[in-house]
Amino acid sequence: MDKELVNKIQNNPAYQKLVTTRSGYAWKMSVIMLVVYYTYILLIAFSPETLGAKISETGMMTWGIPVGLAIIIFAFIMTGLYVKRANSEFDDLSNQVKAEIEKEMK
Repeated sequence: MDKELVNKIQNNPAYQKLVTTRSGYAWKMSVIMLVVYYTYILLIAFSPETLGAKISETGMMTWGIPVGLAIIIFAFIMTGLYVKRANSEFDDLSNQVKAEIEKEMK
């Protein structure tokens, strides 16, 4: 890629907004997911009796199974939220950058 083109893209306000918005959103979602996951792991490590407790007196299933399943479902939901925002806001900003750069190149 041409150095001049790279500089035009990097100096474009829409590109700068795209980078800061996308990075901030990705970091926030990553922190949320890490907190949820590591809370689960720490609970297993330091309080195994909590997740090892049976759901009902007569049943065999413990709380660890539905909580673990909920974390997996939560990860899918987080992925869906990111994809939804990426396909709308981030793609719009990306297309705006492309259009502005193409207009400058003509």
